[in-house]
This record gives sequence, structure tokens and C-alpha cells, in this order.
Amino acid sequence: MTDQTMTIRQMCDSFDVTPRTLRFYEAKELLFPIREGTKRLFTRRDRARLKLILRGKRFGFSLEEIRQLLDLYETDDQQEVQLARTYEVAERHLKEMQEQRAALDEAIRELESQMQWGAERLNQLRARATAA
Repeated sequence: MTDQTMTIRQMCDSFDVTPRTLRFYEAKELLFPIREGTKRLFTRRDRARLKLILRGKRFGFSLEEIRQLLDLYETDDQQEVQLARTYEVAERHLKEMQEQRAALDEAIRELESQMQWGAERLNQLRARATAA
């Protein structure tokens, strides 16, 4: 490895991913490591792209959305288009995540209510059993 490149093992260690993950992103043409025989060397550009890929996945972006956003970096407009598109996608995903959280919060409240009812009922049954 040099300051400019990292091996697949170094990438895995740095980003907590598997070699299979890196090969998958390479096959999907999201990463473009330098090939020296069977050895892959990842550049700073690949590291930056992987960081964005992993962040996008964490935020619920599809691989196709991530690809489109990464491809916009190649345009020569000071990344205005890329930033605007990223913002649009992020807004949509944030709304979806907030809706999911609201549904989950409601499900938690319902489960807690049912558990409280169950605990009360169980206490009643136990009290009867000890009184008998």
C-alpha cells in the first residue's frame, strides 16, 4: 500500500466490510480499483466512493440511486446538480424513515399496552390461585 492506494484487506479493515462486499461494488461498477494481476488496489477516489456508498446504504438509498448520485460527480458544474439530486433523494428517504418510525412507535405503544394488560391479568390469576 502507498498513501495513494490500499489493498482489499486494508479497505476491509478500514471500512469494516468484507472482500465480497468490495467485489460486489466493483461488479456493480460503483468502485474501480486498479488491477495488478489478481491484486486490487483501491485509490483515494475509491475510498471516497465507498464512504458515500456505505452512507447511502445506511440512509436507505438503493444502489441505483447511489450510482446515479456518484455519476453526477463526473459532471463539471461544481457538483451543484449532484448536491441538488442528493438533497431530493435524502428528503424522500427522510420522510419514509420518519413514517416508519411513527409506525414503529405506535406498534411499541400497542405492545406495551397488551403487555400491561397481560401482567395485570396474570397477577389476578396468581392471586386467585394463592387464595384458594
